[in-house]
Amino acid sequence: MRPEFIPVGQIVNAHGIRGEVKLNPAGFDPAFLAAFDTLYIGGKETKVKSARVHKSTVLLVLPGVEDMDAALALKGKPVFIRRTDAHLPEGEYFDAELEGLTVLDDENGEELGRLTRVLNYPAHKVYEVRGKREYLIPAVREVFIRGVDMETGTMRVRNMKGLATDED
Repeated sequence: MRPEFIPVGQIVNAHGIRGEVKLNPAGFDPAFLAAFDTLYIGGKETKVKSARVHKSTVLLVLPGVEDMDAALALKGKPVFIRRTDAHLPEGEYFDAELEGLTVLDDENGEELGRLTRVLNYPAHKVYEVRGKREYLIPAVREVFIRGVDMETGTMRVRNMKGLATDED
């Protein structure tokens, strides 16, 4: 089941004295987030007045946030987008959508466990799967990830020696 809201980052600070806030994306391209007109900050729908990419963050101008004190009041607040507002290419999913999927060995259909966490590394993401054993599966399509079926809540993977954390 797809979540209604997708966590995308956190407000980490004020930027300047005119009320801009700095959004630190959590595994997202800042330009992708800067394109949204509506964000959900601290559980409240917020229309974005303007957004721009600054280094690896997004600087936001929000209604009612006119000075540094108002911007600092948002520090630490989680930021979400509504899933229906986001348009990903066919076959791509947000990390929050993948967490909880049942992971199956593509070769024999054996259940390996549930995808519990998506770890972000510079080269690529790694899926943490827990079942009878714990697996760390590189999120590389066609090599390790054979397919995702959101209707059945399953992910098929190529299981290889060394992916289980207790193997030598």
